Amino acid sequence: MNALLITGARLLGRDAADILVADGRIVEVGSLEAPQGARVIDADGLVALPGLVDLHTHLREPGREDAETIASGSEAAAAGGFTAVFAMANTSPVTDTAEAAERVLDLGRACGLVDVVPVGAVTAGLGGERLAELGLMARSRAGVRVFSDDGRCVADGRIMRRALEYIKPFGGVISQHAQDPRLADSSACCHEGEVSGRLGLPGWPGVAEEAIVARDVMLARHTGSRVHVAHVSTAGTVEVIRWAKAQGIAVTAEVTPHHLALTTDLLVGYDPVYKVNPPLRPSDDVEALREALVDGTIDVVATDHAPHARHDKEHAFVDAAFGMVGLETALPVVSELLVRSGRLDWADVARIMSVGPARIGGLTDHGRPLAVGEPANLTLVDPDRALTVDAAASRSRSRNNPWHGRTFTGAVHTTIHRGRVSHTVDATTRTAEAEYAQ
Repeated sequence: MNALLITGARLLGRDAADILVADGRIVEVGSLEAPQGARVIDADGLVALPGLVDLHTHLREPGREDAETIASGSEAAAAGGFTAVFAMANTSPVTDTAEAAERVLDLGRACGLVDVVPVGAVTAGLGGERLAELGLMARSRAGVRVFSDDGRCVADGRIMRRALEYIKPFGGVISQHAQDPRLADSSACCHEGEVSGRLGLPGWPGVAEEAIVARDVMLARHTGSRVHVAHVSTAGTVEVIRWAKAQGIAVTAEVTPHHLALTTDLLVGYDPVYKVNPPLRPSDDVEALREALVDGTIDVVATDHAPHARHDKEHAFVDAAFGMVGLETALPVVSELLVRSGRLDWADVARIMSVGPARIGGLTDHGRPLAVGEPANLTLVDPDRALTVDAAASRSRSRNNPWHGRTFTGAVHTTIHRGRVSHTVDATTRTAEAEYAQ
C-alpha cells in the first residue's frame, strides 16, 4: 500500500486526528499508526481543509507562454493550496472548441499537480457575435460546464439569453465579466470618481458593472438557467445580487482577494501593478464586499490570477495590461483579513474557497468532507505562520504581484492532490520505519 499518514491535524468541527491516505482516497481517520513505508506528515497545530478550488484562473497557455504555462500555473496553484483550478478561455487560440478544451485538460493532467478544468468561451473567438461550440465542449472529454468570455463582457442581451438557454439542459453556468462597453470601454482603467479625475485616468463607473448584472439576473430568471458574476467589485452589484437571491434566481457570485483588500487610493503613484479589471474601488465598496462575503450574498473567493510578462505590464498606467497574480497569496490574504479579525472561521474558508467553488463548477471530487472514502484532495494550513510575500520567489512566470513585501499570518503548509503531496514547506516529513504495523 502506497500510503500517506497525516498526524494530529485539526479537523473542521472535530478534535485533532490522524488521516490515512492510500490509492488517492482517505481510508481511515482517528488515532492511527503508520503502515510500513508510509510517508508521515506531522500536522500538529495545522488546520485540515478540503483542497481549495479556484473558479477563475488565467494560465495563458496556449499562446502566451512567456507570461504563464499550465505547468508553472499548476505549481503556483499547488503552492497556494489549490487542488483544482478553472482555466479561463481567453488564450490564443481561444478555448472555444471541444478540441481546444481537451488540449487544456490533457496539458493539466500531464502536470498532475492540480486538476486543470477548462472553461469554454461563450462566443466564438470571444467576439460576442455568435455562440461557441457550447454543446460539443460539454460533451467532450473535458466535460466543460463553466463558460465565460472573461476579459470581455457578453454585452449583447440576445446572445446572453441564447447562451443561458443552451447550457441549461446539461447544467452549465455562464460566468459573466460584467462591463457594459458603452459605459466603460477598453480604455477605462480607474474607478470613476475623485481619484480618476485628479489623476487624469479614464473612468470606469460602477454602474457599468451593475447594469449588466441586473440584466443578467433577469435573463437567468427568464430562462431558468444559471449565471455566475465574476469578480464583483461594487456595493451596487452586491445589492442587485442580494435582491436576485431573495427572488430565488439562480445567481452566484465571486470576489477576488484584491477587491476585498485594496482600494483605488493605491493608484496615486500610477504603479501599473494595481491596474486590474474591474478596477480597485473606494473603501465603501470594499467594506460592502466583505460584508457580502460574510453573509453569503457573495458565494466564493476566486483569484482572477492574471499573470503578465514584464514587457506587457511595465508601461505608463493607461497602456499597461490589466491584472494581478494571486494563486499563491489568496488564502493568506483571506486569513489575515477575515479569519484573524474574527469575521470568518476556518469552516467558512472551506465554504468560500473549496466547497462553494466546487459546487458551482460541478466538480464531484473536490470540496468534499475529509472523511473515509472521500477523494484525498486536501490542504493543510498553518494558521500562525507569518508569510512575507516575495514576488521574485513566485512559482508563476510573472511578477505582477500587488502583495510584494506585505506580511500575512496564515499560510499553506501542504497540499495533497489525489493522494499525492503536490506542495509542502515541511522539511521533516519522513517515511515510517519497518517497525510500524502494516
